Amino acid sequence: MKAFVRPDSYLTLHYRIELVTGPAAGSVFANTFDGRPATLQMGMGQWAPGMEAALLGRHEGERFSFDLPAAQAYGERNPELLQRITRAAMNQNADPNSQFEPGDLVEFSAPNGGRYSGVLKELDASTALFDFNHPMAGSDLHIEVSLLGVL
Repeated sequence: MKAFVRPDSYLTLHYRIELVTGPAAGSVFANTFDGRPATLQMGMGQWAPGMEAALLGRHEGERFSFDLPAAQAYGERNPELLQRITRAAMNQNADPNSQFEPGDLVEFSAPNGGRYSGVLKELDASTALFDFNHPMAGSDLHIEVSLLGVL
């Protein structure tokens, strides 16, 4: 009997995530089919809960695809997560000699000691505009999966 995916399963899989809507509609966010398979520990936050839910009950060896609306994937884009910060604040989190360009992903220290990232959108002499939304926020997704192993 083939193993099936449970909420605590450890998976080896190939997957392809296409952005169906949103700013980058039509682009492929991730694709492991042309390389090494990925691993996924269910319930650890590696994938959005709605993406993991679509895997539950599937069997080892199964290949399938599914569509997820943004609200069930990484949520809608939140305009409050577009934030302008001073260059001084940016320099506290990165080497002041770093050369940043729009599109760069910059990592910041959170007050609780953790880390978070934002995509640089604009940069001028005194401020920088960052988008702290998840890169797939606001996008409906089409996901193809091939479950190679389930533990």
